[in-house]
Amino acid sequence: MCLAVPGRVLEIEERDATRMAKVDFGGVVKDVCLEYVPDMQVGDYAIVHVGFALQRLDEESARQTLELFENLGVLEEEFGDHWGKAAKDAGAERPAGTELPAGSAEKEARS
Repeated sequence: MCLAVPGRVLEIEERDATRMAKVDFGGVVKDVCLEYVPDMQVGDYAIVHVGFALQRLDEESARQTLELFENLGVLEEEFGDHWGKAAKDAGAERPAGTELPAGSAEKEARS
């Protein structure tokens, strides 16, 4: 499933003539293109779909939506550890080379 998920802009940089941001989606940080919403600032919330910020969102709406998605398990489905889940479901060890990066929110939550 592909969702438009609210996230908070943590930092902004110009990369290859494209305005990009690090965006926090309830603990998962991803790179997002800001070209469709060029006036976004650090601390703003945006609705993001397939790596593109589509529109600004107020903080309360973003928090409510993230909470709802979390309660429904949608965030885990969208950003979760798919390799680990597949291995667990199969009763197998996690495949080599699919370890979570040190310090990642997902790895910390599973420790």
